[in-house]
Amino acid sequence: MMKLFSHKFKKSVVTVLALSLVLTCSLSIASAAGEVDYAITNPYANVNWDAVIQYKADLHCHTNASDGSNTLVEMVERHYELGFDAMAVTDHGTIDYNWTDGHVDPDIKIALGIKEGAFTPIVALKAEGTAANGKAYTLTDTEDGNTYYAQADGKPMMRVPFGNEHNAASFNNCHVNSWFADWGDGMLAGTSDYVTALSGIAGAGGVSVINHPGEYSNARDEIYAADAYNTDTIHYNYIVDKFENLLADYPNCIGIDINSKGDSRTRFDRKLWDIMLTDLIPQGRTVYAIATSDAHNLDIVDSGFSIHLLEELTSNAFRASLENGEMFAASKYVGNADELAGYAAALLATDDADKQAFGAQLQAIADAIYAENANGDEGTGNKFRADNTVAGPQVDAITVDDDADIISIDCDNAMLISWVSDGKVVATGNAVDLDELEGVGNYIRAEIINEGGIVYTQAFVLDYEGAPVGEFNHYFFDFGTPLGKFIQFILETITSLPIFDLIWTIVK
Repeated sequence: MMKLFSHKFKKSVVTVLALSLVLTCSLSIASAAGEVDYAITNPYANVNWDAVIQYKADLHCHTNASDGSNTLVEMVERHYELGFDAMAVTDHGTIDYNWTDGHVDPDIKIALGIKEGAFTPIVALKAEGTAANGKAYTLTDTEDGNTYYAQADGKPMMRVPFGNEHNAASFNNCHVNSWFADWGDGMLAGTSDYVTALSGIAGAGGVSVINHPGEYSNARDEIYAADAYNTDTIHYNYIVDKFENLLADYPNCIGIDINSKGDSRTRFDRKLWDIMLTDLIPQGRTVYAIATSDAHNLDIVDSGFSIHLLEELTSNAFRASLENGEMFAASKYVGNADELAGYAAALLATDDADKQAFGAQLQAIADAIYAENANGDEGTGNKFRADNTVAGPQVDAITVDDDADIISIDCDNAMLISWVSDGKVVATGNAVDLDELEGVGNYIRAEIINEGGIVYTQAFVLDYEGAPVGEFNHYFFDFGTPLGKFIQFILETITSLPIFDLIWTIVK
């Protein structure tokens, strides 16, 4: 009897162990095929959405101190009229020390004045005066170093200090913007040379960004998105390696301008942004995006801007938002036909009549661009232009549930929210569940569009087993640096000639 019981007991134990093993294997297989344990880095994690105010800023514009068509007074008044809360004057090689002295560098003004064919008087602001609209204004400097412009009964607009666009006389529009750094005043050259500017800005404790990369890279001249930044070609392989190494070497450079001045030249630069995110995130380096007007005249001022999430409008808080990515890039233009067609398809698939109508509008624009492409044009004549009577998308909150792997965006006036990862749209809607997606890379970001414009979030970094590692060339030689330094030497030699002093006495 005891032997029989022992045999039955052993048999039962074996059965239980077998069942446990099968169950464990089944669960393991289900887990491997199902949920992934994502660790989500949220750039907005420290934002108190109940306390912050969203401030609209233009980080890139020009006056006639370099190659702009308008005076400082006119440029400031136009930004104020359009509701900006902050602006940076970034004349080429001419640091914005303040808004009252009318600072100009003779060599820059002569060189770019000859280029533009005009020498117009420099007009600065006063401590107080009357704007062109007849309203009184005041310019206030606070003890902690902030400067605010305000018209009677209006809100203050802050000056972002020490704005400067470097590489002034670059022949291929190789430009770097900086703020918060007293460096680079009067420097003319920089063709293909980003290193000199970025290293100088870093040494001076400033913050920088690479402007409109599509203009330098010649991606603006491509007709089809597939050809832009195609690293199978020697040219774009070099370009991507160059930009990635610059950002890897200079952490003070926050990233790139992805949509500026009507988006003709930057329409493929979101693709570059995606490539750089994929390649640099495994290096411990994320890439932030801004949008700007790069206004050289008053008509284009409100084309692109950044939205900063601040609890107070001070230069220190503003700088922190740049360095931490607590901001959005925004534009009233989209010139990329593939992007527009993708938005259109998603909108047309809904059962909302307003969204379908907007989708049809975007599809018509995309079709017009494709038709231009078929004729061999660059596809820059047609583009999405925002309806200025409609407020652009406003993000009220972003929530990240790291346990459930869900990112949610609270935006009541969005027509469409597209989620992009690894350069592809992987989902649409106010919330994205990462566990339900296929083809997710090492980041995800959102593009939010309505009739009033488009808003781009910063990228949410995704860390998980099997995440893409990208490609990064550690062994890169930048031919642009010696070329830029040589051209700098030539231009400095030319501008040291007595004829330049004579020209300045005539035109100033």
